[in-house]
Amino acid sequence: MSIGLREQKKQETRQNISHVATRLFIDRGFDVVTIAEVAEAARVAKMTVTNHFARKEDLVFDIRAEFVVWPAELVRQRPSGTAFEAIRDGFFAALDERSALLGFSDVAFVRMIRDSERLVSALTEMHLDRERELSAALLDREPRGGILPRAAAAHLTSVLRLLFDDVWDLTFAGAADLVPKVRRSARKAFDQLEPALEEV
Repeated sequence: MSIGLREQKKQETRQNISHVATRLFIDRGFDVVTIAEVAEAARVAKMTVTNHFARKEDLVFDIRAEFVVWPAELVRQRPSGTAFEAIRDGFFAALDERSALLGFSDVAFVRMIRDSERLVSALTEMHLDRERELSAALLDREPRGGILPRAAAAHLTSVLRLLFDDVWDLTFAGAADLVPKVRRSARKAFDQLEPALEEV
């Protein structure tokens, strides 16, 4: 479904603000640059920035909402098969696309985040929110509740987080064969996890 001109303009403004802010943060450091400076560089009012981004950290993690719900949506959109299969297969599809949801970015972006305690904390929060969303999706599939859906969500999102960290470590190291290396690690991790979650 196509979006209206007004909504398209809002999305373009949001993307421009995030792009400008990220460039400033990379050049000068996240903790140094102010919202007012972002607004000036993006040629918008300060209120426009805060209307689009509730927190300064959101300027960096502009895909936060998609990042958090991604594993849960993989489960909800796959009516047959197990949740484990949905997430495993979804991971490898995203890996082929070098998706930002798996941590794909450039060295400067990774360094910017690792240099800021606030951004590291925000990323940790995103991973925890991802686990909560997946837990809710698994509980929807298992009305009786219990520990298993929550434990499965914890295990699956832990693997996703470890692989996310692998992507960043390899990016930071300048690895030329990043995707094959992550693929090998992912296969080992999912193979180890599968026996415990084959019925989830």
